[in-house]
Amino acid sequence: MSGCMKRRLLTYMWLFVACCATLQAQNPFGNTRDANGNQIDPNMQPDDFRNDSTEVQSAAPKLFQWRISETLGNQIMTEVDTVALNFQNVNMEEGMTGHYSILGNMGSPRLSHIFADRQYDIAPTIFLQPLTGFFKRSDEMVFTNSNIPYTNLSYWPNGDKITGEDRFKAYFSMNMNRRLAFGFKFDYQYGRGYYANQATSNFNAGLFVSYLGKHYQLHAMYNNYYFKQNENGGITDDEYITNPEGKAEGSKTYESNNIPVRLEGSSNRNHNMSVYLSHRYRLGFTRETIELVDKQEDEATVRRRNRIAQTRERADIASQDSLQNDSLAITPKDTIIKEEFVPVTSFIHTLKVERSRHSFFSSDLDSLPPALLNTKETADSTVRFSIKNVFGISLLEGFNKYAKAGLTAYISHEFNKYTLMNMDTSLENPHNVRYTEQELFVGGELAKREGNLLHYNINGEFGLAGVAQGQFKLDATADLNVKLFKDTVSLKVHGYVKNVLPSFYMRHYHSNHYVWDYEDMDKELRMRLEGELNFPLTGTNLKAGLETIKNYTYFDSEAISRQASGSIKVANATLTQKFKLGILHLDNEVTWQKTNSDLLPLPTWTLYHNLYILTKIAKKVLNVQLGADVRYFSEYYAPTYAPGLQQFHLQSEEGRMKIGNYPVVNVYANLQLKRTRFFVMFYHVNEGMGSRKYFYAPHYPINPRLLKFGVSWNFYD
Repeated sequence: MSGCMKRRLLTYMWLFVACCATLQAQNPFGNTRDANGNQIDPNMQPDDFRNDSTEVQSAAPKLFQWRISETLGNQIMTEVDTVALNFQNVNMEEGMTGHYSILGNMGSPRLSHIFADRQYDIAPTIFLQPLTGFFKRSDEMVFTNSNIPYTNLSYWPNGDKITGEDRFKAYFSMNMNRRLAFGFKFDYQYGRGYYANQATSNFNAGLFVSYLGKHYQLHAMYNNYYFKQNENGGITDDEYITNPEGKAEGSKTYESNNIPVRLEGSSNRNHNMSVYLSHRYRLGFTRETIELVDKQEDEATVRRRNRIAQTRERADIASQDSLQNDSLAITPKDTIIKEEFVPVTSFIHTLKVERSRHSFFSSDLDSLPPALLNTKETADSTVRFSIKNVFGISLLEGFNKYAKAGLTAYISHEFNKYTLMNMDTSLENPHNVRYTEQELFVGGELAKREGNLLHYNINGEFGLAGVAQGQFKLDATADLNVKLFKDTVSLKVHGYVKNVLPSFYMRHYHSNHYVWDYEDMDKELRMRLEGELNFPLTGTNLKAGLETIKNYTYFDSEAISRQASGSIKVANATLTQKFKLGILHLDNEVTWQKTNSDLLPLPTWTLYHNLYILTKIAKKVLNVQLGADVRYFSEYYAPTYAPGLQQFHLQSEEGRMKIGNYPVVNVYANLQLKRTRFFVMFYHVNEGMGSRKYFYAPHYPINPRLLKFGVSWNFYD
């Protein structure tokens, strides 16, 4: 990264902090989210929030956050990110509990070795799919409604100026009035790399706005992502890790950044820009509601009531009946009749415009597949541009006692244009092959979101025209919540049937090293059923699922897109069990999975264990979590990584290597002081012990032992 770019980013950061400090100083509220400092009810809808002005000085601070579904823009309440427990794992490339195969460095591509975690259609292109640890979809944007400005600043500095990592995140939101709110987010990762030629630089800036009126509601956002990953192709010899003394011939062992790697002068770059708009107009009626409020009294009556209460407290009068019989011991109530708007029907429109560009550059072609266009250097590129519109009409849940669920019908149209390299070397402009595709779907949704006992959502889409013809998607979820032993047992069921055409880049791609065009690829049929049982009282969660895939599409041992015949089955089960004895805690997660095909290699066992003490000190204002955790997965022939394609693919039969059967142990101290969370972690403390096979992808070792830090501030004023 150039010095100019660094200075520019630092300037943006300082301007952001100064802006937040100025806005916060104009609205001095307390440091809690409600009057008692409790978590806001997650079932409360954002438009239930009542605050006529952001200038209210006497109101207790309140904060609501939610996401929206991308297709229809439905609001999904979410908890505010203030939980300190396991904050030390939030920024780990391996994931919170170590589910991902990684290349080592912060912000580099990754692939979950838990098949149930893989979502093959969540990114706009296959090149962004391995980067979903940093890239976020529109339905992952968090909106905020509050009577105070809200800011979160997080910073993770690790290592030194040569091999270290840095990440800075900022989120800001404020209300203009009780219905209109806006904000922005900023996220920057810079991983210099503990191994040569491995630096990453990822950047995201986004704006968002929401308006929650009685009739008209709107959500809009803009996101801009830049990704740059230098590619080293992995280390040249695994013995630099597994047998470092032998490679150094008895002398001092190699530092990680001095280990020889396969590639130099190679990098992948991705740029994604998107604009998203979801708005709706609601029709309904008003009805009267009755509310009881404390009756206003003169000061003399209030003083008399307080004097009686203090006298009874000194006399230690415990009889509740006598209090209720005394008219002066209770606060009289006034009855207020209010008008409430009840929505019945919504007319919905969503729009998304997106542009994604992928490029691969390399001046070192010796370790790449044979060059097809240029034998001196590679400059691959491709662009996707899309516009999607969805129009829907919804009959809303709960407008009368018979409307037990909401019903929505919609139609969606998507236009996609792709630009690929032309393989005809006689042309002056190699980037002039264009493909256009259109999709027309009709869909419907039946959903019950209100209440505490039962919720469900059934969504179906059927293709009518374009490449969507013959495609269909049916997805259903349900949860049942039953009171048992002063707790709530939750049973969740999820299933889907999808018959969809493989993504465009699995059917067409042209570059200097990889070329394929499939005009007759079959649709991929996926069927999945899974269930989850959650018993908070005992800290038990059990999840199990079974998936069948017909015409599975994958990358073979040469990183070429292929489609398998027949069916592949994958079964999985995950048990999460938490134990507690006083301040001592032990959290466990065990995942088992099995597949019947070598085309889908998976580890049989994946484990995570976290042993820690959790307590409060310093007059109970400092929350302390001290402990150690371990991540482990069993050996398997994991997919390897192709730098020229930025994809994970099957290993070749010759020289295959197994990874896994190596625990990674971290020791940490995680603390929270009021609104500030911070941690220090000794990462990979067992480096050099046991087999030393600390690879999470073939020929890509994870980072060596290092000290990590992180801090996050939440501001509610």
